[in-house]
Amino acid sequence: MLLDIRKLKGQVKLNGSKSISNRLLMMQAVAEQEAPIVDLSNANDTVLLATLLNKIDATLLDAEDAGTTYRFLTAFLALQGNNQVLMGSKRMADRPVEILVDALNTLGANVAYVGREGYPPLKFKKPVEDVKGGYVELDASVSSQYISALLLIAPVLPNGLQLCLIGKVTSRPYIQMTLNLMEQNGILYRWKDNQIVIPNQSYKIKTTTVEADWSAASYFYALAGLSDSADIQLNGLHQDSVQGDAILTEIGLHFGIITQFNNKGLALSRFTTHTEYFEYDFADCPDIAQTIAVLCAGLNIPAHLTGLGTLTIKETNRIEALKIELEKLGAKVEVTSNTLTIKKGIKASSKVFTVDTYKDHRMAMAFAPLKLILPNLIINSPEVVQKSYPNFWRDLAILGIDFD
Repeated sequence: MLLDIRKLKGQVKLNGSKSISNRLLMMQAVAEQEAPIVDLSNANDTVLLATLLNKIDATLLDAEDAGTTYRFLTAFLALQGNNQVLMGSKRMADRPVEILVDALNTLGANVAYVGREGYPPLKFKKPVEDVKGGYVELDASVSSQYISALLLIAPVLPNGLQLCLIGKVTSRPYIQMTLNLMEQNGILYRWKDNQIVIPNQSYKIKTTTVEADWSAASYFYALAGLSDSADIQLNGLHQDSVQGDAILTEIGLHFGIITQFNNKGLALSRFTTHTEYFEYDFADCPDIAQTIAVLCAGLNIPAHLTGLGTLTIKETNRIEALKIELEKLGAKVEVTSNTLTIKKGIKASSKVFTVDTYKDHRMAMAFAPLKLILPNLIINSPEVVQKSYPNFWRDLAILGIDFD
């Protein structure tokens, strides 16, 4: 017999956006100005970034498994050139950083590899003269984090930055988020076609309230989609969000999920019908791809997800991890380096199933909603959610979903 928790009702205050929080912290560091940040994310990645920025002159810094933190600090430390070394986890040492390093060195920095060419750890040597900035070309198809890292330091470069994006731009909304937040803090820019231009200028750092994390909201959208009925209030989300994952309001309609904004955030409800086939390009919102893939499998909706290339260089190869874990639960999945196709979904069952998480926070959270149809589901290493959403399991419990 399946759990009665398929009727969901409750109110959750989501954590602040990790992406916004990290960008605000970096702008304050680059500008050497401080202002209060309200509702700063409590994610481990953000806490780690704040800690590292507070000891930024240390000889050795360790960004652990925080990809955004590593890329942002790479650009920031390149400006200093104080012979510091930036370390990372074992997985971080397999995540490429050559595109960013080449761009920084073109702009006048002196960044070198400690070990394997193209990968962390990195050493930041003193350049012959200050990092001047100017014109640089960058492959935009691999990671938007490289682009945002350069943009954040651009205003303090004597010659500013003229950034030419080569190839298809991936995760475009994250780049726009960076520019929007910079604009809110006094920076002028121009983005036309494949060129982003930021002149030399001064930040004017303001007090900012961080909106809630739309990536975190995706798991509650999945819960609503798998429920029999839903009345879920998610506080802190904005209708005019700078986050690309706000596209969930449109994606949710395919799965019978209705979004209604209110003065606290938004309310999710459920109607009974959903699409019979789902196809979507996640190039602009890769962080919610895992959630939607699992949702499709849970609803037994054939699906074809594209634009997943960046998922191969995250905490794990998320495309392969999704295939392995979904097939353990009875689904049939086909993948390439950029796509995932669900041929057959998952049947509701009272059997015990165990999902491995591969040290990846989003694997744990994306699979958790399946508890509604697999009541004896076990998520291995549940603590991995600390990376982006420490209160995740507590917030699920508010809706009556308990993994203990």
